[in-house]
Amino acid sequence: QMTLVESGGGLVQPGGSLRLACTASGRSFSHSIMGWFRQAPGKEREFVAAITWSGASTNYADSVKGRLTIFRENDKDTVYLQMTSLRLEDTALYYCAGKGLTRSLWRSDDYDTWGQGTQVTVSS
Repeated sequence: QMTLVESGGGLVQPGGSLRLACTASGRSFSHSIMGWFRQAPGKEREFVAAITWSGASTNYADSVKGRLTIFRENDKDTVYLQMTSLRLEDTALYYCAGKGLTRSLWRSDDYDTWGQGTQVTVSS
């Protein structure tokens, strides 16, 4: 079993930037597809981005393309979400998730490991 711990959330002004990090322990991180999800108040959790075990391929929600970037450092067992040009609607609790490398990068409903989340608030 893999344990995930997110960090890096906070309060930022519109147009600002943040970098979220998710550090894994337990099951081999380098053998996992990793993803980021978010849940805003009163809304369902939604997919944000995902990355293959090697980092060679990524998948993004249309709402974040060009503004958010997912990348990973397998030697540090960490996946990141670089967030730029933040908008009010990016305010949410951001979760890191993982699944085995044989799963599909393009599915978002089959993650089996979740972190506790880190809060991102975009406000002026």
